[in-house]
Amino acid sequence: MRSQDPSRRLSRRLWTLFALALCLVTGTVALAQTVPQLSGRPSPMENTGADPLPRWIVDDIQRMRNYPDQPPVIPHSIEGYQLSVNTNRCMSCHRREMTEGSGAPMISVTHYMTREGQMLADVSPRRYFCTACHVPQADTRPLVPNMFKDMSELGFKPTGSGQ
Repeated sequence: MRSQDPSRRLSRRLWTLFALALCLVTGTVALAQTVPQLSGRPSPMENTGADPLPRWIVDDIQRMRNYPDQPPVIPHSIEGYQLSVNTNRCMSCHRREMTEGSGAPMISVTHYMTREGQMLADVSPRRYFCTACHVPQADTRPLVPNMFKDMSELGFKPTGSGQ
């Protein structure tokens, strides 16, 4: 049996560790260059003016939803709306009893249910804070490109369509 020189074994370990560290550093740098910057300024220490606030879309047109059970966006301004434990201005138009006079769509019946599916006489406390799910829509460009295609655009036909 041949015995290896201990210094040669140590040298081989050092080269292996060096190669591993080099791969880790270059891989991290390459990954950091491929991820787009989503927020913040390129040089955070620079004094520059603030970006203008986005213009809210307030045309009262209901937008098509992108997927089932997506909460609809708020198609009107909610500037100055009070939304607290004691007051919810959204309910002055969207509550079941108020929709006839306001012309606003009624909130979903799911908002009147407990987690177990039990119907309630009033809005469920877990659905009371509307802006936890519903948001106004801003007129801004997307942060990242969106290549989403609906199933119908991919050639899938609904079940029972006869094709």
